[in-house]
Amino acid sequence: MQEMQPSIIPNAQRQDDVLWHVDDNGVATITLNRTAKHNAFDACTIDLLIHRLDYLALRTDVRCLVLRSNGKHFSSGADLNWMQSMADSTRQDNFVDAQNLARLMETLDSFPQPTIAVVQGSAYGGALGLICCSDIAIASQCANFCLSEVKLGLVPATIAPYVMRAMGNRQARRYILSGEVISAEDAERFGIVHEVKEAKQLESAVDSVIKTLLLNSPDAMRKAKTLCHQCHQNPIDQQLIHYTSKLIADIRVSPQGQDGLQAFLEKRSPSWVTKSQDK
Repeated sequence: MQEMQPSIIPNAQRQDDVLWHVDDNGVATITLNRTAKHNAFDACTIDLLIHRLDYLALRTDVRCLVLRSNGKHFSSGADLNWMQSMADSTRQDNFVDAQNLARLMETLDSFPQPTIAVVQGSAYGGALGLICCSDIAIASQCANFCLSEVKLGLVPATIAPYVMRAMGNRQARRYILSGEVISAEDAERFGIVHEVKEAKQLESAVDSVIKTLLLNSPDAMRKAKTLCHQCHQNPIDQQLIHYTSKLIADIRVSPQGQDGLQAFLEKRSPSWVTKSQDK
């Protein structure tokens, strides 16, 4: 499809702080690129991330999204200058600012296609929130994670729902209260990341996951994400049972549902798998 450009551009002078790209296979990549600041967050970074995510969510050619960072660290968390400016601001200004960070987390969490976080170095504070909002997280052995807010007299409020969902209430309580650093191995054990790889194997692990996702129906993955959210957020009652029954009935008669089943029976690749992918 013809390359589209985002329509409303926040802070045009800082576009390179958050890079984006979509390849010919529909693999979108968003890259944090504030290497001089260890990819720290500030209001502009958050706006750019939301902008990129909103735009890519509307593109029908996007099959999955990779979230990564340039440089040594995934992200050191909040930018110190930004934190200082907010400390000098009013409570209302801080509330609006926090709502924007919360919107970023929700936007990534609800991104319609599968998301993959690729983590190297440090991932502190809000960066850990982004990882927990991603569907799949792969980290290098040298990665480390921290909810360090309490050491600054703060709390990880806007990211807490996603962190606690990912690592569970029991583990989250310890690390939110202590601010201890979490190793990559412990992060895998707690459910923050799915895989831990040696640095030289990180990219091949990411490529393997991408190849797996590209074999799946885009429509089915989109609906499967919604299914996961619905099942997590709602009790098993008649309303949820009705929703799940309707979902499978709808997708069975959908074009991709029909093609996928027919392809299986005919021992051929479905329409969404290209010849280069079917190897």
